[in-house]
Amino acid sequence: MKKHCLNIRQRPYWEMTAAELAKATVDFDREGTILQTSPLSRKMRNRWAKAGKRGRPRMGKGSKRVLISMERGLLQRTDRLARRRGIGRSELIAEGLETILAKAS
Repeated sequence: MKKHCLNIRQRPYWEMTAAELAKATVDFDREGTILQTSPLSRKMRNRWAKAGKRGRPRMGKGSKRVLISMERGLLQRTDRLARRRGIGRSELIAEGLETILAKAS
């Protein structure tokens, strides 16, 4: 399988002479044909499928935005803990609420 590689240019297009620019852009002047393409690999098909999906993944019954008020110091501590754990603020708050609701049951 032939791999396509990009021409590495020495200088930006705006600094090239007309001859250098013509040589660097010759590939863009050719018409693309289906014969120049190849089927996507499994990995590339998965990436293509993922790219088409937008938004957050649906979890449970989905999500709903809510507006809450929180003391600034508590919010800062929440954000620091979320960063340390490598999760988002919403996920940390949801974990805390799940814990409280489990104890209340």
